[in-house]
Order: sequence, then structure tokens, then C-alpha cells
Amino acid sequence: MSRRLRMWVLATGGFGVAVLLVAAYVRLPRFGGGPHPYGERAVAAALSRHTANVISSVNFDLRAFDTLGEESILFGAVLGAVVLLRQTRDEREVPPAPARIAPAVRRYARIMLPLALLCGLYVIAHGQLSPGGGFQGGVVVATALHLLYIGADYRALEHIRPVGRYEVGDAVGEAAYVVVGVAGLLGGSAFLANVPPLGTFNTLASGGTVPLLNAAVGMEVACAVVVLLARFLDQAVEIEQGPTRKEGKQS
Repeated sequence: MSRRLRMWVLATGGFGVAVLLVAAYVRLPRFGGGPHPYGERAVAAALSRHTANVISSVNFDLRAFDTLGEESILFGAVLGAVVLLRQTRDEREVPPAPARIAPAVRRYARIMLPLALLCGLYVIAHGQLSPGGGFQGGVVVATALHLLYIGADYRALEHIRPVGRYEVGDAVGEAAYVVVGVAGLLGGSAFLANVPPLGTFNTLASGGTVPLLNAAVGMEVACAVVVLLARFLDQAVEIEQGPTRKEGKQS
């Protein structure tokens, strides 16, 4: 394909996207005007399913299949990173040397680590009740663990971060979402249908499948981020390029 033809293809695609954006903008409701039709339906659906947080109802009920796709994208990205960043034959592991940490930083990390973990778990558990959820809380939990790396050293982080178990947790979180969806089919309804009891409104047990799917996403995201950071940290801290074959013969 010539450069001129590629430019025409790019221009045609850009023009098509521009037309769609303009058409969508023209049909947007007036700012400050009446409630949006989709918003009214989303709120009504959330209340009917005893889900206090409408956004979680949208993510894990009205468009739960789309959320499965988003979770799967993260799962696939982490899987690809694990494959690409695995240790090769010409690389070797070197135990990282301990680093000197300022006492104030060490104390701050020790105090904030349990608080950050508790905050992340709270965000996951209350995703169907208040802003937050599995995606946000999972990232908080994963990054909170790495306060130990900042406040202590890499070896201390490795003690609480067995990467193999987190890889299993990543797969379990992904599979749990699918299992909840299949339960809807086994119950005689649709995939990812809200089958369990809805519970009492505005409690942790309310929302039917919403808290279950939210917890599965929280587990998958937390484990996925831990595994991803572990692979990059291994490359930066432990993995060193070994001698080439030519250098090995000379030595």
C-alpha cells in the first residue's frame, strides 16, 4: 500500500469518526436540563435490584458482560507481560542488595501499609453501596503492598508477595466472574443474570450478583497488578544480562 493510499484511508476513517462524534453531540441532552432517559432507567434498575450505587449496578448488572470483557483485557495483558518478561537463558538472577531507608520513611510505610490495605478492602466490599468497587479497590490493595518495598527493602516485599499464588489468584478472580455468569444459565435465566436473593437494600449483602461480581473483579485486579509490578521489579532489581556466547568463550 502506497503512502498516498494510506493517507486516504486514514482521512476517511477520521472523517467517519468525526461524523459520529458530531451526531452524538447534537443528540446530547441540554446541560442542566431534564434527566437523561438512560439515567432514569439505570436508577430504576439499580433500585429494583437493591443496589444503592447506580454505577456499580451499571457495571455489574446492566452491562456486566462488557465488564467481563474489560476484566479479560487486564487478564490477557498481565499474561502477555508474564510471558514476555520471563527469565531467558542468557539472563541470571542476582540477589538485590539491601538499601538504606530513612527511619522516618520506614515508620511512615509501616503505619500506612495496614491502613492502605484496609482502605482498599473497604472500597471493594462497599462497591455496591458507595463510590468505588473492585477495579479501584483492587489497585489500592496491590499498590499498598508495595509500601513495604519503599519503607523496607525488596526482600521484605518478597516475603508477603509470593508471585505464584497471586498468579493463581488472578486466574481465580477471572474464573469466578464467569462462574457467576454461568450460574444464571443454570438457574434458567440468562448469562450473568441476577439470580441470588437481592437482600436488604443498602447493606453489604444487597444487590444479588453485584457484590459477587464486584468481589471477583477486586480479586482479579489486585492480583493482576501485583503480578505485573512483580515482573517489572524483577527485571529492574534481580535480573541481569548474562555474558554472551562470545564473551563466555573468551573468559
